[in-house]
Amino acid sequence: MATPYLQPPDTDILKHWLALYHAPGVGAVAFQRILDAVPDLRTLGNQSSQQLDGLGISTAAIAALRQTDTAAISRDLEWHLQPGNRIMTCRDPDYPVMLAQLDAPPPVIYVHGDCALLSEPQLAMVGSRHPTPSGIRIATEFARYLSAAGLVVTSGLALGIDAACHAGALQAGAPTIAVMGTGLDRVYPARHRDLARQIAEHGALVSEFPVGTAPRAENFPQRNRLISGMSLGTLVVEAALRSGSLITARYAGEQGREVFAIPGSINNPLARGCHQLIRQGAKLVETARDVIDELGMLAASCATAQAATDAGTAANDTGKLSPDYQQLIDLMGFDNTSIDQLVSTSGLTPAEVSSMLLQLEMSGYLASSPGGLYNRLK
Repeated sequence: MATPYLQPPDTDILKHWLALYHAPGVGAVAFQRILDAVPDLRTLGNQSSQQLDGLGISTAAIAALRQTDTAAISRDLEWHLQPGNRIMTCRDPDYPVMLAQLDAPPPVIYVHGDCALLSEPQLAMVGSRHPTPSGIRIATEFARYLSAAGLVVTSGLALGIDAACHAGALQAGAPTIAVMGTGLDRVYPARHRDLARQIAEHGALVSEFPVGTAPRAENFPQRNRLISGMSLGTLVVEAALRSGSLITARYAGEQGREVFAIPGSINNPLARGCHQLIRQGAKLVETARDVIDELGMLAASCATAQAATDAGTAANDTGKLSPDYQQLIDLMGFDNTSIDQLVSTSGLTPAEVSSMLLQLEMSGYLASSPGGLYNRLK
């Protein structure tokens, strides 16, 4: 775990961090070892080659420190100074709390959006890039419910389950975090540019890759370590036996975090990865509430979801909706209605409306439609 250290507001020290970060062969473990020996990286250049070699720095890295990649460092610093952008070091007071607990936290992360969100309680949600329609529906519904309950949904902006999880959180009017396998000046896949923009406006985009980094296959397992590392636990929705989602789950287990998996049909190849995780000790999850109960969320974080759950139970027991729920469904009529419309007419918050709609949908009072619309059934 990184030693507490308040980074000065100017970019001078950041320049020295980036010089070491860009040096070839200096990963998170080596960076932490160097940082322990030389806490002020501004003095690293004063060390002799013999001293640097004694710190385990490779010949190539020493040469890079003697003649830094000024173009790459300048590119990073220019990005850092743009509105909404920030490069955080592992000694930064705002560095994500859960990430700082790792043995070798990423020395540097790049953030576009709300940095404070990175220390909020998070749940990683991952799965197949080629899910079934059922998988998409389950991922979206779980993300909506869990977001309304106070968890920040974190995923990887990939096609399929990742995108459904981000979309579900946004439908709940809640923030979400996307961890990317590229520099934050690029979006991969390109078709998710609009989704990335929405996430940045309402949450945050995060990467440990410098500005200008293109999508490469080897980047994505490293990205997965960041997804699980920032989160209290990882939920796998659908995954084949060779899915990258299982890498994220493995990282979560190694990091001492909870692993959850949703079972599926024995005939569905995308359920086999989840079934394997369950056999290996992952928590079997049937409802979103199972995740919240297992993580032991604070009562304040779950207040909205708990109120909705209690109201839904009362409706099932008595056959009648509570007044708040009846008022909300009366506002809908029988036409397709959006969350924004209901927020405007009800005076409730987006999170409250999303949580109540989910309970009404699960109780058979309404159905969701593409585009975040809802229609009344009763």
